[in-house]
Amino acid sequence: MDIIKGIGVSSGVATCSAVMLDAEDYRVPRRTVANPQIRREVMRLRDAFLQASQEVSTLQIAQADLDNKIKDIFAVHLHFLRDRTLRKRIAELIRRQKFTAEYAVSVTMRDIAKNFAQTPDSYISERVNDIYDIEKRLLRHLMGSRREDLRHLTEPVIVVAHDLTPTQTAAFDKQFVRGIATDAGGRTSHTAIVARSLGIPAVVALNEVTQRVAAGDTIIVDGNRGTVIINPDAAAVQEYKKYAAAIVEHVHELGGLALLPAETKDGTRVTLHGNIEFPYEAQITLQKGGEGIGLYRTEFLYLEADHEPTEQEHYQAYMDTIQICGQRPITIRTMDLGADKFTQKRLTSPERNPFLGLRSIRYCLQNQSMFKTQIRAILRASVHGNIKIMFPLITNLMELRQAKWILAEVKEDLEEQQIAFDDNLPVGIMIETPAAALIAEHLANEVDFFSIGTNDLIQYTLAVDRVNETVASLYSPAHPAVLQLIKQVHRAARRANIDVHVCGEMASELEFIPVLLGLGYTSLSLAPPMIPEVKKLIRSVTLSYCRGLARKVMNFDTDQQVTNYLRAELQELIDEVAGDKR
Repeated sequence: MDIIKGIGVSSGVATCSAVMLDAEDYRVPRRTVANPQIRREVMRLRDAFLQASQEVSTLQIAQADLDNKIKDIFAVHLHFLRDRTLRKRIAELIRRQKFTAEYAVSVTMRDIAKNFAQTPDSYISERVNDIYDIEKRLLRHLMGSRREDLRHLTEPVIVVAHDLTPTQTAAFDKQFVRGIATDAGGRTSHTAIVARSLGIPAVVALNEVTQRVAAGDTIIVDGNRGTVIINPDAAAVQEYKKYAAAIVEHVHELGGLALLPAETKDGTRVTLHGNIEFPYEAQITLQKGGEGIGLYRTEFLYLEADHEPTEQEHYQAYMDTIQICGQRPITIRTMDLGADKFTQKRLTSPERNPFLGLRSIRYCLQNQSMFKTQIRAILRASVHGNIKIMFPLITNLMELRQAKWILAEVKEDLEEQQIAFDDNLPVGIMIETPAAALIAEHLANEVDFFSIGTNDLIQYTLAVDRVNETVASLYSPAHPAVLQLIKQVHRAARRANIDVHVCGEMASELEFIPVLLGLGYTSLSLAPPMIPEVKKLIRSVTLSYCRGLARKVMNFDTDQQVTNYLRAELQELIDEVAGDKR
């Protein structure tokens, strides 16, 4: 039994066999096998060479009419795949070093590629890419069942990977993907956010889980404690069965809160909305007791598609959400592409620092055709529901005014075309940077509402990459600078008499809910699965208590003081709310 500690980013417990989701280039981590398994690895290697050779032969026959250059590529591939000396060399590495077949193939082929690249013979040096292609083909066959197509799973699994993109995570079928464990990642990475929204237990920042887990291993993912157990013994399995059953029972208990208001003991009503990526999540939000959608992350319309979404595709997604929510409020954030939510491989020149690059509203303002397409769809949908529009990552008044000018232009176009829209559509912005927080009083004069995106606000205030596991410990909502900015934004909104919400992950962290309430925030938007617990906590405190708590923490000098105080003060309450599952 092997236990690894990481960061639990999505609560819950799962026990299943592991499926390895390796990087796109099929590099595999260094793994070894026990002596009795060596013969099996050699046999797998032989089968992979045979299958790959047959595959290329079939392709060669099917493409017989291609030019000689293409035929030459097929011939090179077949030469290596039928080379007994090469296969023997890899087999010897398996026997001598006890490597898995995958790792032995990767080491050998990359060594060959390196030698080819250094040779002065141009014909040989040009074969480097062929060697990499052959490696990938062999690995595809070797990893067959081990590297399953996750779109066609037939049994429950836990996905183990170095890292996952948000769209990979969003594509998981939670009927079969029961847990996630990754080497990399942080608490507020968008992959973690999607896992929470889907309700899939996840632990990230495990550093070396891909090196210590082999495909098919039984593992336990404990998203509450941030623990992964590899090949647990019978006692651990039994303990976690009881633990998982207790969690399920607690979830059922919380289900009874869905129809009750989120109201403090002394009568202060708090509005809880859901953060969603896809229309179907609106139904989950309502089932969990949410009163509407506080953040519709529309960039997933782009990231899950192989083409730029059309105006009609945008419109249909918004109408699907309206159909579920009726006249409940739906805040649609315009596309927040960039950073960790835009595949850099799509760019001709990937950005060196995408979090500080062309992202969010900056990307929209430089791609106005895309921007207008989305705004048209939002405006068309606005006459059918209670829609608000929100611009992300505003850092100055000019960005805001440019976005509003584009909105006005689209309105004019729709008027000329006699297409109906809500001319009084509320316009808001995300406060996600210190710059926006510090000029909140000026920004408040030009919008109808603020929504604080605490994930980016913390990241940019503390200069901590929130998806970098090596600095995860420095990312802290409890930092006095962060709390001061959050307080300042609320003050600016109150003076301008506009609404203000919190929609970042801080709005679902139980120890910070009383602090936010104490600072005056009575509207929170969070991952739908977390709504019941947050509602229960709100119903367990008084506003006067929360105000006293907030006054206390605002006087501390360090985030550690804030964290220690909140844990000492609230731990008993949080354990009760969370069913003592921490």
